Amino acid sequence: MNRANPRTLVRRWYGEGTLHLVLMAASFALAGYAGVRLLAGDTLGVAVWFVGAALVHDLVLVPLYASADLLLRRCSGRRSGSVNYVRVPAFLSGLLLLMWFPLITRQAEHYEPYSGLSPDVFLGNWLLITAVLFLGSGLWLVFRTVRPRRSETKERPSASH
Repeated sequence: MNRANPRTLVRRWYGEGTLHLVLMAASFALAGYAGVRLLAGDTLGVAVWFVGAALVHDLVLVPLYASADLLLRRCSGRRSGSVNYVRVPAFLSGLLLLMWFPLITRQAEHYEPYSGLSPDVFLGNWLLITAVLFLGSGLWLVFRTVRPRRSETKERPSASH
C-alpha cells in the first residue's frame, strides 16, 4: 500500500503548504472571534456583516478600484511608474478610512460617552492626512523627475567652444 506524505496531500488538496493553511485558519478564527465579541453575541449579525463585507468588496470595490487604476495607467502613458505616486497615497488614505469609518462618518454612538472625546475632529483630520499624503507624493514625484534632468545637464559639455 502506497501512503502519500501528509504535506503532499495538503498541498495537492489545498494548493499551498501546511503552514499557510494553519495561518489562514487562525486568522479567520481570530476575525470571527473579534466580530462576535464586538457585536455582543449577535451571531446572525456577524455572519451578515462578514458575507456583506465580502460581497461589497468583490462586487463593488474591486471593479471600482480596478477601473480607476486602469484609467490612471492609460492617462499616464509611457510613464507607468508614475501611477504609484497616486496608488500609494490613495491606498493609505483608503486604509485610514476603512479603519476609522464609523468615527469619520459620525456613526459611532458609544465613542464619546466611553472616551470623553468628541468624534467631530475625525473627518477633518482624515481629509488633512489625505491631503498631506497626496501633496508629499506629488512633491516626491517632482523631486524624482527633476533630479535626473539636473544630472543630465551637468554631464553635457557646453556648446560655446
